[in-house]
This record gives sequence, C-alpha cells and structure tokens, in this order.
Amino acid sequence: MTNGTTTKKNYALPIAIMIALFFMIAFVTGLQNPLGVIVKSQFELSNFQSQLGNLMNFLAYLCMGIPAGMLLQRIGYKKTALAAVTVGFIGVGITFISGTMDSFPVYLAGAFISGFSMCMLNTVVNPMLNTLGGGGNKGNQLIQIGGVFNSTAATLAPVLGGYLIGDLAGARISNADPVLFLAMGIFAVAFIVLFFSRIPEPYVVQKEKSAVKDSHSAWSFRHFKLGILCIFIYVGVEVGIPNIMNLFMTDPVTGQGIDAAIAGSVVGTYWLLMLVGRFIGGVIGAKVSSKSMLTTAAGIGIILMLLAIFMPTSHIVNMPVMRGDLSFGLENVPVNCLFLVLCGLCTSVMWGVIFNLAVEGLGKYTSAASGIFMMMVCGGGILPAVQSAIADSVGFLNSYWLLVAGFVYMLYYALAGSKNVNKDIKTE
Repeated sequence: MTNGTTTKKNYALPIAIMIALFFMIAFVTGLQNPLGVIVKSQFELSNFQSQLGNLMNFLAYLCMGIPAGMLLQRIGYKKTALAAVTVGFIGVGITFISGTMDSFPVYLAGAFISGFSMCMLNTVVNPMLNTLGGGGNKGNQLIQIGGVFNSTAATLAPVLGGYLIGDLAGARISNADPVLFLAMGIFAVAFIVLFFSRIPEPYVVQKEKSAVKDSHSAWSFRHFKLGILCIFIYVGVEVGIPNIMNLFMTDPVTGQGIDAAIAGSVVGTYWLLMLVGRFIGGVIGAKVSSKSMLTTAAGIGIILMLLAIFMPTSHIVNMPVMRGDLSFGLENVPVNCLFLVLCGLCTSVMWGVIFNLAVEGLGKYTSAASGIFMMMVCGGGILPAVQSAIADSVGFLNSYWLLVAGFVYMLYYALAGSKNVNKDIKTE
C-alpha cells in the first residue's frame, strides 16, 4: 500500500505534464490552420503555397517516425521526452522569429522543426502515460484523458488563431505571438518538471538477439499494407476538410470573404465535433466492432461531402459555433460549411478503428507496425497540399472530390481490405 501510494504521489506531476504535452501536440499542429490564412494574405500566396507550412509540419513525421521509435527504445521515455520538448521550444521559437523577420522561408523552417517535436512527442506520450498509470485499465484511462485534452487543443487553436488575426488585410504572423509565447512557456515548464522527475523505464532493456533471422515482418501482411495507406489517407482527409474550408471562407476573391474570426470559429467547431465523436466512440466502442464503426463513418462521410460539393453556396444557414471568447452563438455561413463541419463526427473515430483493423493478428510485429503508422501521419500535410493545388485550378468545393475518393477508399478498407489473408504467418 505504501509503495503504491508513493508511486501515485511521485508520478502525479509527470502525468499532468504528459497530459499537457498531449494538449500541445494538437495545439501546435492546429496553429498551422490559422497561420496558413495569415501567410496567404501577408505574402500574397496561392492556396497551395499557403499550405506549405502544414505540409512541412507533417512531412517531419515521414522523416522522424521510425527514428523516434528507435530513440525511445535506446534512451528511454524521459530523455526522448526532454529532447522532444527542447525541439518543440526551438520550432515554436523559430515561428516567432519568422514573424519578427516577416520571412516565409523562416516560417516554413519553424513548421518543419515543430513537426519533428510533434512526432517525437506522439511516439513517447502514449506509452509513457500507459506506464505511469501502471498499464491496464488505469493506463488506458490516462491515455483517454490525454485524448480529450488533445481534441480540446485542436478545437481551441483555430478559434484563438482566428480571434487573434483580426483584420485579415493587415494580418501578420506576429498576430499569433500570444499563443506562440504560451506554447513556449508550456514547453519550458514541461522540460524543468521532466528533468527533475523520476520516470520508470521498463523497455530500455537490451534484448537478446535471436540467432534465427525472422523471414516475415509487418510488411508481410496485406491488410497492414492497405491499412497504412488508409491511415495516410485518413489523416489527410481529417486535416484537409478544415484547412481548405478556412481558405474557402476567408478568400475575398474566389471564396466567401468571411471574417477570419468567424471562419476560425467554424473550423474550431469541426474539431469540437471530433471531440464529441471521440466521447461517443469511447462509449460504444466496446459494443460496436471497428469494422462496423469505420463502415458507418466512411459511408456518412461520403454523403456529407457530396452534399457540401453540390449544395449552392448562396444557401446561407445560421450555424452554432464556438467563438474566440469561448462562448457559443450563431453565425451566417454557406450551408456547404455546415456539412463539412459535420464530417468531424465521422473523422473523430477513424484513427483508432483503422489502427485496430490494420494491426489485428500481427502479434509480435505490432510494435514495428506502430512506428510505420507514425510515418504515415505525413498524409496530413501531403493531401491538403494536393487539395489546395486542385483548389487553385478548379475551385475550393471541387477540390473536395479528392477527399470523397479518400472516404471511398476507407469504406473499401472497412468492407474488404481489412481482412487478414495471411493467417498462416506465425506471430508469437
């Protein structure tokens, strides 16, 4: 009893910091949405160019996914987390410097370095929370709590960003300085607390090398290979919906010319619905299979996306949104935006169910598969960049045909692609 009580007391602060870092992962990533609107106006960029910061942020996952997993195994949770927090502070600091220099290349460098940090944090925070909770139900509970804070940050970032932009015509990267200072402050406090905290390191153990080389790997499973393509597409769809919608609403020439603060509130409401969807998914997750959940979410997503594309933009609706002062109210927006925001309920549950389907039956290959999954998060930068290039050519709403195709693939994966046809491979 004494040891258990002491453990809980010792780990309370590190747990709080890990949850705060869960918040920061989504918050720093989410800032690329309003910053994309700012740099488009400030540097007179195309839609494609405005998404380069988001692209750089997610391309870092492609570069750092597997190295982050190897780093975790080699130096452990604490040192990896300290390195990630340090890199995050530097990345956000460079973004701040880009505002003082009015430099788009420096802004891109900050986004890329921040992406390295987000990848490293994603790799360490989930298993670290599980370990600090002692594994089992308690560990899972901490991860779910972290997920709630993650979704909350994803909701707040575009709302606060839009609020700080003010007049889009005069907006500068420096408008976002208050939230950048907040991010750097949290990173600094996290570093200090982690440095002086004792963290269990159960996996930094030199494992015995097997004399027999394994002829199989995670890549030997068809449903896994189709699954990592599915997760690549999913993250691209999840990010592409709000990012391009923000450009659609704020563009005064080819879009709707809506005030940036209102647009940020609409985008924040999309992420808020993702938070709601994750709560619902958590409640029904034990009763509904991953296959059924993905099938339903992808099917409804296709319908909502088609409605968003085909409905006339002249049809205006009063949509409930969360405003910059965190109050709720009604804003007049094209009905297309309403359908796009509702897609948040569909995308909310997809990460977990796709992961579960893709690693089903992988056994000892699951750990390696997780590192590969982290690399595929780069889809969140690549697909929105492609979609924004399409928007430059054929318009904002027509660019969403790319995401319709993404939803169709996810539906295919749920119905057929997720079946394990390699059950003959030994996984124990």
